Amino acid sequence: MLSSLFLTAFLLIVFALGLRRPFLWVLVYLYIDIVAPQKIAWSILPSIPVSLIAFVLAFGGWLAFDDKRDSRFGLRQFLMVVLLGYCGMTTILAEFPDSAWDKWAWVWKALLFATFLPLTMRTRLRIEAVVLFLVLSVSVIVINGGVKTVLGGGGYGVLHLLVDDNTGLYEGSIISAVAVSMIPLVLWLAKHGTIFPSDWRVKLFAAGLVFSCLLIPIGTSARTGLVCMAVLGLIVLLQMQRRVLYAAMMGLGLLIALPFLPSSFTDRMGTIQNYQSDQSASTRIMVWKWTVDYVIENPMGGGFDAYRGNSFTYDTREVEQSGPSTVVTTTEITEESRAYHSSYFEMLGEQGWFGLFIWLLLQALGIIHMQRLRREWRRAHEEGAPHGWISPLAFALQQTQIVFLAGAAFVGIAYQPFILIVIGIQCALWSYAKRIRGEAVPVRPALRPSQQQGLGAAPGAFTSA
Repeated sequence: MLSSLFLTAFLLIVFALGLRRPFLWVLVYLYIDIVAPQKIAWSILPSIPVSLIAFVLAFGGWLAFDDKRDSRFGLRQFLMVVLLGYCGMTTILAEFPDSAWDKWAWVWKALLFATFLPLTMRTRLRIEAVVLFLVLSVSVIVINGGVKTVLGGGGYGVLHLLVDDNTGLYEGSIISAVAVSMIPLVLWLAKHGTIFPSDWRVKLFAAGLVFSCLLIPIGTSARTGLVCMAVLGLIVLLQMQRRVLYAAMMGLGLLIALPFLPSSFTDRMGTIQNYQSDQSASTRIMVWKWTVDYVIENPMGGGFDAYRGNSFTYDTREVEQSGPSTVVTTTEITEESRAYHSSYFEMLGEQGWFGLFIWLLLQALGIIHMQRLRREWRRAHEEGAPHGWISPLAFALQQTQIVFLAGAAFVGIAYQPFILIVIGIQCALWSYAKRIRGEAVPVRPALRPSQQQGLGAAPGAFTSA
């Protein structure tokens, strides 16, 4: 009861503060979209459409009060609008209309909000505030899961987070992918944040949060989280100069940690080696094969939840060693209506070739744009210039996206609000950097100062990069 009253009071206060600072409505919608406090509070909030209220206030506040002179609508926002429209069309034509409209009810809001979000992020403070709210909102779930894991409450399908709900970020594989992919943003805030300036308290909290993020794959025993940790470790290793030394240290640390890991985690990770003995892994492969065959016959896809039409039979093989002999047990399994277990096949099966192409283009442009920003603003970062934060943030967003996409290969999170918000931040950073590039990036003059003055240019002038 107390938690319900606290959450209700918190939201009401933030809604009221938004009357003076309308951008707070954008932040509170982000919080509601990630944490879903209406699921946590059992008495009052569930009866109030807080998500819809925050959604309307965020848009209305921007339209009525915000300065729009620096707002830009970019290519990737246009792609999200195209994807939104295409998803709407496939929903109308969906093979399973009832479930398709249920999924559409939250997907359209996630896509529309991600498209709208960059229009509101005109300053560094706003960009940082969105990153901070995103991290802290996910942290509400991550810290809870990390504490329960330390206390021995983990296990596949056993770790209960804030609510007993197996959807969204409260599903084990999804929160594992999101928690690990969020780590670069946590580290960026700890080093470059201005809302909470970097000091020993911020660094201590960041260290504890990173530890909790790494505990989530252990507590959930989700193989997706292990893949994400491996990809993030590889990215970090590639940035180091003494890679062999650090690789050896990481390997040694893993060997030391192994005896302390719960058996539920090590046993489940062991199934990665032989997918044929694991029913879950075998099912995924069969679903992927079915999806390709389905889209060959239906190039536009089948709309949301088209997987409900799948049906297939396969054999699992379990090998047991009994002395000098080997016993192989084959079991025939029949499955129906099994989910895609992959964002790539989720997009392919639901939106067809065109939808998958748009989604992949949206992701690829994010990686490319962040790499360009990282290179263009690296000099400002190295010299400690006022805009030196842009390059590290671009790299953190790029890392987050790459790790998320690695995990997305094994869980259906193509429309997950977390990655769409990350895309929105990328669009905002790209637009912000493009707007200030001419005045902020110093370029070495090609002419001598005297020659520049003769052409009407001031000595030491900044030019576009």
